[in-house]
Amino acid sequence: MATHSEPVPYQAMILAAGRGERMRPLTDEQPKPLLRAGGRRLIEYQISSLAYAGFRHIVINYAYLGSMIENALGCGERYGVQISYSPEKEVLETAGGIANALPLLTDKGCHRPFLVVNADIYCEFDYVSLLSVLQAMQEGDSKRYAHLILVNNPLHHTRGDFALIQDRIVLTGENFLTFSGIGVYHPLLFKDVPSGKPVKLAPLLRTAIENKCVTGEFFSGTWLDIGTPERLIQLDRLLNARDARGGQ
Repeated sequence: MATHSEPVPYQAMILAAGRGERMRPLTDEQPKPLLRAGGRRLIEYQISSLAYAGFRHIVINYAYLGSMIENALGCGERYGVQISYSPEKEVLETAGGIANALPLLTDKGCHRPFLVVNADIYCEFDYVSLLSVLQAMQEGDSKRYAHLILVNNPLHHTRGDFALIQDRIVLTGENFLTFSGIGVYHPLLFKDVPSGKPVKLAPLLRTAIENKCVTGEFFSGTWLDIGTPERLIQLDRLLNARDARGGQ
């Protein structure tokens, strides 16, 4: 697979540990990240986008049927990346899973930020644009623990998650948007997460937002949360239609 950008000095993580209950029965015998749309596995779209942006080291966590993910993706060589795995005996939720993988994501002093994306989304966001955020966060921007990508509210989540005032994420106001599942994080956000314990990300983010430590940006391009069989079919039709038009 051809890559585009020069290698970046940051790690990326793909969250792939969820059981995918709403995807049943499709996920009874394989993990959701390995479901296919447009002829490729869902997680492969994320790997390709990250590789194209210069992320050469990718961490993937797993729990349910995790050996199938390792067997399918291997070490990442055919994608032009190096994949490391962070297995979980039980699903640790988002914050717990990230905290569990921190030794693979940052430096020993826990100063280097990293990018995290969900395996079960399809998004055409250009990850290259986050390099300046990663650099600023590492170079002493101590008032920023996270940078979130927000999108328009889908029909299944019309209330949204957060509001955006200029580049600042807030919990009150109008025009709430939906968190895309794409974020840049500083390791300090997870410093109080107990090792090996399930911890959700949302409470950590809300506390950091209240302390004015979270920035964000709006992405208006193609984004789909592939959380149900119906949405998987929707993505498959979208990608196949593009292929029929020659990728336009």
